[in-house]
This record gives sequence, structure tokens and C-alpha cells, in this order.
Amino acid sequence: MKKGPSTERPGLTEEQRAQLRALTGHPDTEAIPEAPTENWQSARRFYKPRKEAISIRIDADVLDWLKGRSDRYQTEINKLLREKMEEAEGG
Repeated sequence: MKKGPSTERPGLTEEQRAQLRALTGHPDTEAIPEAPTENWQSARRFYKPRKEAISIRIDADVLDWLKGRSDRYQTEINKLLREKMEEAEGG
């Protein structure tokens, strides 16, 4: 089991021990203002879904077109499929 910061480590200065004590517990966030709603409008771009390796059969001409658009054609396939999925969901 991983342990949290220990202020009892040998060789630490008193200042380092104080810094470790400050890291434990809960920080005081009262003085931090709430983020405005508009900050969250583009939050999806930080979302990183789990990837799954699959095997898929694609027509050769479609694959050539995708490879011509980007060296990262697999990412391009995923992007196009996600756009279509979101369009179908009304999002």
C-alpha cells in the first residue's frame, strides 16, 4: 500500500517537514471564486475516452482517401465517426 507524505522521514529539514505537513489534509479553497459557466462550454475537448483496438474492413478507396487527408488516418476515422455519432444524438 502506498503511503502519503511522511514528516518523519530522516534527513528532512524542519522547513521540508512543514511543507509536507501543509500538503496533507484539505486545502482552503474559500478564496477561490467559482468558475463561470462559459468556461465549461468547451470542456469536452479535455475528455479522453478509453480506446479499444479493433479490426475493421474498409474499402480501399475510402482508406486511400483517409490516408490522403492525414498521416493519422485512424484518428481521422475516429473523428469522423464521433462527429456522425454526435450528429445522430443531436449533440
